[in-house]
Amino acid sequence: MKPAIAVVEVHGTYKVHTEFHANPAARKTIILVNGSLSTTASFAQTVKYLGTRFNVVLFDQPYAGASRAHNRNDRLISKEDEAAILLELIEHYGAQYLMAFSWGGIASMLALAKRPATLEKAVFASFSPILNEAMLDYLSRALVCLSEEDCDQVGHLVNDTIGKYLPSLFKRYNHKHISRLSAHEYRQMNAHIHQVLRMEAHCRLDCLGNIDMPLLFINGEHDEYTSPADARLFAPHLANCQFATVRNAGHFIDVEHKGAWLQTQNTLLDFLQSSAGSNRFTRAHGLQPAMAI
Repeated sequence: MKPAIAVVEVHGTYKVHTEFHANPAARKTIILVNGSLSTTASFAQTVKYLGTRFNVVLFDQPYAGASRAHNRNDRLISKEDEAAILLELIEHYGAQYLMAFSWGGIASMLALAKRPATLEKAVFASFSPILNEAMLDYLSRALVCLSEEDCDQVGHLVNDTIGKYLPSLFKRYNHKHISRLSAHEYRQMNAHIHQVLRMEAHCRLDCLGNIDMPLLFINGEHDEYTSPADARLFAPHLANCQFATVRNAGHFIDVEHKGAWLQTQNTLLDFLQSSAGSNRFTRAHGLQPAMAI
């Protein structure tokens, strides 16, 4: 079934392309948040399993994908702006769950700190609270490519670093997509990198105390950019969080191979469908909740 397409106006400023994948039997709705330079297409594999249990909402940022044509894009958008857009979409669709990928986690954390009324649980994939040495190197190299306006090299850089474990078909698609972005999208990426580098960490740790819902962090075993060990640094700052590692996977966990797709699917569905306060998820995955200290 094709998704219902809508353009949602946010705060009278932005027009956001959304896709609503309806499941007539579903009682809950999950909204997915893209990573940097991504569009709704990046969640094609994820929708396949989440859509069997939930209604799924996808969206493009105002400067990207199908939203771009609806906006003037005469100004750059901050992570705080993206958080405000996300909060509006959560309310608009009455979403109970959220899943953010990679850099989408920054705006998502800022949004969760505002305690949106309908949201019950959130998942963060390939995300950590720090910029480690590998990530800093990747970002510095990206800034060089962007300053030289070398679109082709940006595509190669992504595939050679965070995308190193992607199948060749996905690498070709990735390069085609990234190397053909608009000048404004590259400026937006440049601004995002500089904003993140100015932060004390990859995420605003000072806002985490406001988040009291159950969170799951899921990272690839071989992801050196947002590693499972780095993700666990969230534990002292959050009251209710759990961690899972996808074996034999890198940064793009559920699109790298079928085994990783199945692991990610099972872990997410178990977490989202477990009742609040239940130990079923942690028992099934051999995990313990990480409590704040």
